[in-house]
Amino acid sequence: MPYIAEWDQQKCLECGACEELVACPGAPECIGCGSCALACPNQAIQMVERERGKEIAVEVDGKGFYVPEQITVKQALIELGYKLTKFPDEQGLFVPCEVGGCWSCAMEIDGEVKPSCITPVKEGTSIKTELLKDYLPKRLVHGFMGHQVGGVGTPWYLKGRAFIEVACFAAGCNFRCPQCQNWTTTYRSKGHPLTPEEAAQIMTRTRRRFDVHRMAISGGECTLNRRWLVQYIKELKGLNPDRDARFHVDTNGSLLSGDYIGELVEAGMTDIGIDLKSLETETFMRITGLTERGLAERYKQTAWQAVEYISNNYPQVFLGIGIPFNKELISIEEVQRLGEKICHIDPSMQVCVLDYRPEFRRKHLTRPSYEEMLQVHRALRDVGLKTVICQAPRGHIGPEGFLSQEDQTSIIE
Repeated sequence: MPYIAEWDQQKCLECGACEELVACPGAPECIGCGSCALACPNQAIQMVERERGKEIAVEVDGKGFYVPEQITVKQALIELGYKLTKFPDEQGLFVPCEVGGCWSCAMEIDGEVKPSCITPVKEGTSIKTELLKDYLPKRLVHGFMGHQVGGVGTPWYLKGRAFIEVACFAAGCNFRCPQCQNWTTTYRSKGHPLTPEEAAQIMTRTRRRFDVHRMAISGGECTLNRRWLVQYIKELKGLNPDRDARFHVDTNGSLLSGDYIGELVEAGMTDIGIDLKSLETETFMRITGLTERGLAERYKQTAWQAVEYISNNYPQVFLGIGIPFNKELISIEEVQRLGEKICHIDPSMQVCVLDYRPEFRRKHLTRPSYEEMLQVHRALRDVGLKTVICQAPRGHIGPEGFLSQEDQTSIIE
């Protein structure tokens, strides 16, 4: 059934997100892609069903069909019986972000490669669902900058320097976290998509400008477009052959199969940070905003399996783990049990606890206090983890020697 966007003027705060982030593909006529509704931080846009309208002729892989007008290529293919999937190893159209950021669903549409999730069909549109093997992948990447804090996969002992690494951010994500701190990247479709080579060249220039050895990519979720990411790491390594160069991937881990990890390591990845959201599926769904339990369970399991796989098979890769804390989303007890499971894998693994703050659609959240984060730190240390760092309002807590117990006590007092 076709959809159309409806605005609730009482909820709209004219923040501009739907105009600044979203490359509206149907303006002035809405094609029901839903990207503006996903990007709206105030939930002022809802997708509602509309009448089908007239049928138009399209061509898919050389065969003629009729589909409703004023819809996306993705929706047209669904109308024709194509299956959608959130996992690239399953049969069907892999459409993980649905906002046109990751370009994982790109197809040849009227002779030009475009993301099917936001591209409209018109009378006579020609669609080729399989891209040529020599197609140079693209995706939206932005925000090339020097980073003073680093990410989950940044060794703790580097923190405190002026600039630790340079980073860029890949648009699109397969999660729908209501408290997303990078939501302007997650839901971005405006901008010029880059090839792996173009992105690697910009990153290399940025590295030289900030005079650092580390080059990181985050998101959004940078692993969505596998072909692009593997080639990007290869290009980056080729442009930075020096022994000190480090290539760092920060990810939610939800798509990291063993063979994908192997490709990234072979391409040159030296460091990786993986966010483990929870132990319990209910908590995972609450944090990520996912509503399909089976999908949430599989994403959660894949991330945990990725951590174990890297720990067991790639000791040369620096592995850092990120876990969230906000008492409205996850309890300290579950965080501690989460720490116990990590400890069973490797007690020396670096664990960063992220204090989830009010952001995006969860502006009502209260940022955890320093005292709460200190309690989380102690809980994780008590289970045997040796390297625990907790973000806190007045600086990082831990590991030992990074912020002394005396300093921690004096701050609390």
